Amino acid sequence: MTEASSPPDETRLNDALWSLVAEQGWHGFAMAELAERAGTTLEALREMVPTKFALLCRHARAVDRAVLADSALSTGGAPRDRLFDTLMRRIDALQPHREGLLRFGRDMRRDPALSLALAPVLAGSMQWMLEAARIEAGGLQGLLRVKGLSAVWIATLRAWEQDDSQDLGPTMAALDRALDKAERVARMLRLDAAEPPPASPPPAPSAPAPEIVT
Repeated sequence: MTEASSPPDETRLNDALWSLVAEQGWHGFAMAELAERAGTTLEALREMVPTKFALLCRHARAVDRAVLADSALSTGGAPRDRLFDTLMRRIDALQPHREGLLRFGRDMRRDPALSLALAPVLAGSMQWMLEAARIEAGGLQGLLRVKGLSAVWIATLRAWEQDDSQDLGPTMAALDRALDKAERVARMLRLDAAEPPPASPPPAPSAPAPEIVT
């Protein structure tokens, strides 16, 4: 009996995952290919992720951690400014796997079931982004803020998909506009009572399904 290999480290696994997605699409690669590219075995990969979908959840958590590791950078200024800084750090965390994530976004638009399954993952990440920005994310108001920030994030991702600039100026401008719109809705619903301006507002009703989860 051969000795079981140890699971790959998370960075190597994510690099392998998104390079495969960039080349073959989300539905185009097999887990055996991922294990080989990540330098491990199927057995060891199974210990890390029980399903292919779990790869997306694991990646979302890795991105969350990357943002939260620098959350001390978002302690000053107005809530809106802290949210801006937090979400741009999230964009920065996505940049190394941009090609794979863009291909995944295209694939997901053709797969409503996948979009629906990822909605709770997105909501969980946005709750942590509110926490990183020192904004209350609990209770009914927190739920509305999570929904609002999800809509802001989706609008930002759409701009990022089209943004080939080095400084991400168009992405920052889109985030700024989305936060402006969300602030107006938050004031109307009086979600900014805790401290002005409002913390992570709800969108206009019925935010679209996430196009890229992370």
